[in-house]
Amino acid sequence: MKLLEDKILAEGRVYPGKVLKVGAFLNHQIDVPFLTVLGEEFYRLFKDENITKILTVETSGIAVAYPVAQLFNVPLLFGKKNKTKNLSDDCYCAKVTSYTHGTVYEVVVEKQFLTSADHVLLIDDFLANGCALEGLLDICAQAGATVAGAGIVIEKAFQDGGKKLRERGLRVESLARIADMDAENGITFISQD
Repeated sequence: MKLLEDKILAEGRVYPGKVLKVGAFLNHQIDVPFLTVLGEEFYRLFKDENITKILTVETSGIAVAYPVAQLFNVPLLFGKKNKTKNLSDDCYCAKVTSYTHGTVYEVVVEKQFLTSADHVLLIDDFLANGCALEGLLDICAQAGATVAGAGIVIEKAFQDGGKKLRERGLRVESLARIADMDAENGITFISQD
């Protein structure tokens, strides 16, 4: 999506370790009209899939998933990264390794909100090693829910997460796919004709 690529080039910053900071519009300060445009693109891509629920992981995925859920007119469900006192004990749980933070956490979704009747679209801001999506897929499998696919804003295609998920048969639609990036040479995108 050229509009997104241009936004990344204009407002994104590459840091050592191939970390892309897009806090100016995506995961710190939220450019709401821009995320609405991204939501419209995800809706266009998956509108024929009979989606009943949008599923993401807190925190950055929520802002991206909100306009998608609104367009599909379905609930937005997010996996919590901590089991808090206000959650029931009747939960689906999956362990996830965070690429950005280098930590392992448990994603938790209450069973009452995800069932075998659901046809789920996974949404997230980034796809790098695929661990967050693997965790969400695990939770959907535990619930017996059908997964229509995953909508990703930015895929770091130089990492193997997207490749592994596609090889598993998951439909992954990434709006921007980065072939390589570094602070000195900038960002190179994979053409998505």
